[in-house]
This record gives sequence, structure tokens and C-alpha cells, in this order.
Amino acid sequence: MMKQTSLALAAAGLVACLPPAAANDWNTPQAPFALYGNTYYVGTHGLSAVLITSNEGHILIDGGSDKSPAQIVRNIRKLGFKVEDIRFILNSHAHADHAGGIAELQRLSGAEVLAGSAAVPVLRSGQADKGDPQYTDLQPMAPTARVRGVANGHVVKLGPLAVTMHATPGHTQGGASWTWNAVEGGRTAHMVYADSLNAMAAGPFRYRGHPSYPTARADLERSIATVAGLPCDVLVSAHPEGSDLWQRYARRAARGNAAFIDTNACRTYADKARARLAAQLSKEADQ
Repeated sequence: MMKQTSLALAAAGLVACLPPAAANDWNTPQAPFALYGNTYYVGTHGLSAVLITSNEGHILIDGGSDKSPAQIVRNIRKLGFKVEDIRFILNSHAHADHAGGIAELQRLSGAEVLAGSAAVPVLRSGQADKGDPQYTDLQPMAPTARVRGVANGHVVKLGPLAVTMHATPGHTQGGASWTWNAVEGGRTAHMVYADSLNAMAAGPFRYRGHPSYPTARADLERSIATVAGLPCDVLVSAHPEGSDLWQRYARRAARGNAAFIDTNACRTYADKARARLAAQLSKEADQ
């Protein structure tokens, strides 16, 4: 049933974080590939992980589930890069399908982990946030050492790399999206790694109002607007199918990495999130 649920959400373009059991369905192997310039997809087929490279070290965004690190490491090495050269691991949000592999990847690389401030206690302890809209369905994950919280607008700098954090709470309290520029063939592309923006609630939680996270709806509406307004040429979402990555990948053979450019992608992604929030609020009104 869990697999059917995740597939149904994917078909609707409304992929969201489900409990960690669903991650088994998301770890289908995926060969790594260049997205644009110095940026590469190194995740599994269902869980995004992106490597931004430079001669002075690399930045990895997200670590998949606890079953993902071996595949992510293989993908990085297959591209000719060293895991040991990763200096920072950035997190979109502290759910086990995007952060469950971070502790192991940190162990292998020695990287510092950066995340939204509200995600730091979750990553450090491995225990779910009681204010998380999906709290009753979440399971523990491996604790992560050397985690630092960063605020909205913070720029992570590493040699020539500059990656900006955009706070996007609502799916969780500590959600973050990340942006940077990549250059290929003389053209600069605005790259976006977008956090999950779906209104997913479990147990008693309601986006119409709940004491554990009373600002969830307002936060999510703001985050949707934030992503919609980003300069956005190449979008990767935390779940790749949520931003139609595989449809664009299928056109790569004919168009090269230009196939990944879609200047409407962030607005489309935001529109799907608004529809999901409206559906969730309607469901809650009927309960």
C-alpha cells in the first residue's frame, strides 16, 4: 500500500515525504549525470542528491535515506570526484528520506553539515521534531555531528562556489532551498534545489491550525511564494519527479544539458504545492 501511495503522488506531480518505510521504493539505482556546468545529479532515482564541484572542494546537497549513501558514493566516484573532497553537506529538510544518509556521508567525507536552524536539533539527535506536521509517522535516524544552523540569505562560500540558503519552512519547520549559478558553454544558469513544499499532515496535525506548529500554513504559503519568485533556470526538487526531472532527462540525448533548462519550472512547482495545500485544507474542513 505504501508503494502504491508514493507512486500515486508521483503521478499527480505532488510527491511528498512519506514515512521512512517508503524510502525502500525510492532507492532504485540511478546512474549519475551532469545537470549543468559543474553541477551533477548523484542521488537515487527517487531521492535527489546534487554535487556542486570545484578545484577547492565540493558541496553536496542532501544525503537520501540510510540506504542511499553507498549509491551516492559510487555515483560521485563514477564521475571522477572524491567523496573526501566534500567540504559541506547541505540539507533541504530533516526527514529520514533526505537526511537519513547524512551522518554516514559526513563520516566518509568529514564535511560540515549546514541546515535551517530549526532542523539542527533533529539532525543532531536523530529524533523527529514534535512540531513536524508528520511527527506521528516519523522514525528516528542516525544522529549527525558538526551541524550548523544557517539563516535565510546565508551564502555558503567555498573557493569559487557560492550557494545561497532560502528558508522554506512549512513542510517542516527547518526547511531550506538552495540556489547557485553554474556556467556551461559561456551561458550562466540559475540553479535551484527546492525543498519539499507539500502540505503533508499525519495524526492530529492540521494546517488550519495546530498548537505544535501554529504558523505552518502561513510559513508554507510564504515558502511557496519564495520558490515561485526565485531566478530559476534548472530546478531539482528534493524528490526529482516532483519537478519533472525525468521528463527533462529523457530529452537530454537530443538537446544535451540544455534539456534541463526550464525557466517556468519553479513557478510550476509552486503551483503544484498551492494545489496540494488547497486540497489539504479542504480535507481538513470536511473532517
